[in-house]
Amino acid sequence: MKVLVTGSDGYIGAVLGPTLLERGFEVVGMDCGYYRDGWLFNDQRTRPLTLSKDIRQVTAKDVEGFDAVVHLAELSNDPLGEHRASITYDINHQGSVRLAIACKEAGVPRFVYTSSCSVYGAAGDGNDRDENSETNALTAYAKCKVLVERDVAAMAGPHFSPVFLRNATAFGASPRMRFDIVLNNLAGFAWTSNEIKMTSDGTPWRPLVHIADISEAVVSVLTAPRQQIHNQIFNVGDDNQNYRVREIAEVVGNIFEGAKVSFGQQGGDNRSYRISFEKIRRHLPDFQCRWTAEKGARELEEIFRRVQMTKETFMFRAFTRLEQLKHLLATGQIDESFYWRSYNEAP
Repeated sequence: MKVLVTGSDGYIGAVLGPTLLERGFEVVGMDCGYYRDGWLFNDQRTRPLTLSKDIRQVTAKDVEGFDAVVHLAELSNDPLGEHRASITYDINHQGSVRLAIACKEAGVPRFVYTSSCSVYGAAGDGNDRDENSETNALTAYAKCKVLVERDVAAMAGPHFSPVFLRNATAFGASPRMRFDIVLNNLAGFAWTSNEIKMTSDGTPWRPLVHIADISEAVVSVLTAPRQQIHNQIFNVGDDNQNYRVREIAEVVGNIFEGAKVSFGQQGGDNRSYRISFEKIRRHLPDFQCRWTAEKGARELEEIFRRVQMTKETFMFRAFTRLEQLKHLLATGQIDESFYWRSYNEAP
C-alpha cells in the first residue's frame, strides 16, 4: 500500500512515518516545515522522503497514485488555534476539506483523518462520551475538527472511504518534540525545576494516548477491511487511560524523583471529558494501547537524562507550537496568512 502522510515532520508524523515504513508500507511525507527547527533526539529510524508543501496548495495531481492519505497536517492545539482563528479555519477546515476533495478526484480510495477527543469539550458530568455522543467543541481547533468530519463524511462513496480517528490527548517522546501538551509539559517542568506547580485544581478529565499507540491505530485502519472502517468515527485510546489532570501530575511527580507537586484553585479551562473506547476495540480487535501515563513518563525521564535536557531546551520555541508560529511571524518568515515568504521577499 502506498501512503501519503501529511504533517510527516510534526510531533506524531515523526513517529508515524517510520512506523509505517517498518510495517512494509511505501510511504511519502508532506509537510510545510513550520517546526523543523525543533529536534530533541535522534532515534535512528528510517524516515520517508518528504515533500515541502502547504496543504492549502495540494492538487489532485499531487496525490495521484496513492492508496491512502493519512492527514495530520493542521495547526494543532487550542492556544494556537485561538491565536489567529480565521487562519485556523482556513488551514484546518477549508484546507483539510480541499485535500479530501483532491484525494477523491485523484481516485485515492482511503482517507484517514486525525481528529480529536477535544470535540467533546465541556463534558464534566462524569459520563463517558462515545462516538454517538453530542459534540460540544469550545475552541476554533475543536470546532474545525467537527466541521471536517461533517464535510468529509458527506463525500464518502463507493470509491472514497474516509475514516475519522478522534485521538485522546497525545503524549510521549518524539524527535520532533512538543512540550505544550499536558503530560509532556509536566514532565519537562519536573525535570528542569523539580516542581510541578499547577495553576488549577487539576479536576478536569483528560483521556491520554501515546503517539506510538496513535500510530498503531493508523496501521489498524489502513489494513482493516473496508467494510469495517468505511466512514466511521473511532475514539482512539483506552478506557483505563482516562485521568484527571491532577492524577497525571501525580504520576509524573512519582516518576521524576524529588519533583514537588502542588495545585491551585479551579481554573478557567472548561474542557473536561471522559471517553469510551469500546467501539475501536469492537471494530478493530487487534488494536490495543500498550502505553500508560506512567510508562510514558518513564520514557521521557530516560530521554531527558540521555540528552541532558536543559531548561533552555525545554523552553525552546520550536517545541511549543504557538511560540514557533509567533517567531515565524515576527521574523517575517511567514506572512499574515501563514504562507512562507522567500528569503529575499520583503516582509
